[in-house]
Amino acid sequence: MLQPSTIETIKATVPVLQAQGRQITTRFYQLLFEKHPELLNVFNHTNQREGRQQAALAGAVYAAAAHIDRLEAILPAARLIAQKHRSLGIKPEHYPIVGENLLLAIQDVLGLPADHEVIRAWGEAYGMIAQVFIDLEAEMYREAAEQPGGWDGFREFRIARKVKESDVITSFYLEPADGGALAGFVPGQYITVKAVIPGETNTHLRQYSLSDRPGTGYYRITVKREAHMDGRPAGKVSTWLHDHVQAGDSLPLSAPAGEFVLDAQANRSVVLLSAGVGLTPMLSMLASLRDSGTDRPVFFLHGARNGSVHALGDSVKELTAGLPNFRAYVTYSEPAQDDLMQGRCDGTGRLDLTRLPFALPDAEVDYYLCGPAGFLADSYAALRKLGIADSLIHYEAFGPEPGLRQAYGEEALTAAR
Repeated sequence: MLQPSTIETIKATVPVLQAQGRQITTRFYQLLFEKHPELLNVFNHTNQREGRQQAALAGAVYAAAAHIDRLEAILPAARLIAQKHRSLGIKPEHYPIVGENLLLAIQDVLGLPADHEVIRAWGEAYGMIAQVFIDLEAEMYREAAEQPGGWDGFREFRIARKVKESDVITSFYLEPADGGALAGFVPGQYITVKAVIPGETNTHLRQYSLSDRPGTGYYRITVKREAHMDGRPAGKVSTWLHDHVQAGDSLPLSAPAGEFVLDAQANRSVVLLSAGVGLTPMLSMLASLRDSGTDRPVFFLHGARNGSVHALGDSVKELTAGLPNFRAYVTYSEPAQDDLMQGRCDGTGRLDLTRLPFALPDAEVDYYLCGPAGFLADSYAALRKLGIADSLIHYEAFGPEPGLRQAYGEEALTAAR
């Protein structure tokens, strides 16, 4: 336990972290990679380059400081981060390295000596927070390795099939290269692909949602090819998968992970809300709901640009043929004339929960959200304005945590607890 004086010192740094957290985390990553370039094999270079990882870490450090006297308040977020750490291969020996460079970054940005009371207090606090993650991740490593068909680290998988789903989206069907058993997963979870790309100094780790139900004998990931857009470089791993990886090739995968999962035991209605390639975990959830024989009302709401990029629409129709209480609604923001003539979408414009042609259930409903950051923010805000309890909103972000709950203040944190 931390001493009251240490807690007081940490809490006194909250305004500083709010104002200078981004500077601190930017300096932290500079120091970390200068001293330990091997860790570039773990971190997403695109998120680093665009500042998303720095912003996410700044938010996490700020939250830890604000709740240092009741860390149980951030345990849901800690579990989500710990799942990602386990899937990436973060180990206990990495934590002292991170702690050392984080303290150095705080010193540099705030201009403090190493023996300043703020640095000492943060050293103690970091040790306690790191142990929370180490303990959580140790249990997750055990569960991943000891489950039937489970494994530790990365395991080679063979690409049994590669299927083009739209102009920009392709599915990869993956089977264990060793012919062994396949670990189960909960609909909504993801796997991590280790990409060893010819000519690249570092390996690249990317997480992709599993887009089919458990029990098939394979894992399916459905990947959007991220091309050059708005001055941003193309997605290195997605373009490599699309352009160079073929059936018969192999990929190293870590065991399924993630906290964004379908609650199969609940009797509440389900709304699956997605945009773009965010439909991938929704397909797994939808298939599992169909296989369970549920009579729960299920709503599938999806937004895409147009028919050329909309993937797996026929699969949704096939899956939902077995659901008695199902309703789908698909909107295209930029429909082609042929899309309208062929009736490929139910509406036009961006998906807007306040303008649906039918009413969603007014009783308790589980909302599952997945898609780009802007879509998530808009959908989350709309649901909160509609009075949906935060505990009923479940979401998966592309890349680092976007801080949706933090954006809606302490009320949302309290509801989540």
